[in-house]
Amino acid sequence: MLFSGGQDSTACLAWALDRYAHVETIGFDYGQRHRVELDCRVHVRAALQAQFPRWARKLGDDHLLDLALLGQISDTALTDDRAIEMNAQGLPNTFVPGRNLLFFNFAAAVAYRRGLSVLVGGMCETDYSGYPDCRDNTLRALQVAISLGLDAPMTIDTPLMWLDKAQTWALTEQLGGSPLTDLVVEHTHTCYLGDRTHRHAWGYGCGLCPACELRRNGHESWIKAR
Repeated sequence: MLFSGGQDSTACLAWALDRYAHVETIGFDYGQRHRVELDCRVHVRAALQAQFPRWARKLGDDHLLDLALLGQISDTALTDDRAIEMNAQGLPNTFVPGRNLLFFNFAAAVAYRRGLSVLVGGMCETDYSGYPDCRDNTLRALQVAISLGLDAPMTIDTPLMWLDKAQTWALTEQLGGSPLTDLVVEHTHTCYLGDRTHRHAWGYGCGLCPACELRRNGHESWIKAR
């Protein structure tokens, strides 16, 4: 499970724990501005184990990889202290080229060594920032390439691919009720700026960056639809 410590990956981790007999998590330190998410990973895993006994026995090892090189070759608002804006290609300058491609390749290498065959990620094409490495076609092609390259079948699961943020909140409630949604609010981190000083109904963040905007709008829509 590609686990960043954010809302989407936490929802996917709960989904995977509900579905599979054994789940291991993997995270990446690539010099991101919101590195606080790496601390949130620890809190979320501990809370899941403490509050959901049925999942605790399924949650295996955690792997944290140092991908500092990715941050060194990136020139983005996700790795440098700069304003978030659209670039000439029509993408937000928070796009880190190749990030998810590298994440899945490293995850596949670890999974192969651990005897695991399913890779789960929180990518979404319905309610997202336009990143090309979050698109379903990209990940379907990557699944084929990884499986061929390892000479072993690897499945890439993206349970949020066709859900918007409101539906992600609903899925979280369906999987773990109020305890899980409360955990998402209090302990996950999605804000691109790494702001943990401002507490909102939907969680912590600056409230202004694209990630916070998506999370806030999704939460408001979910609350209205309940």
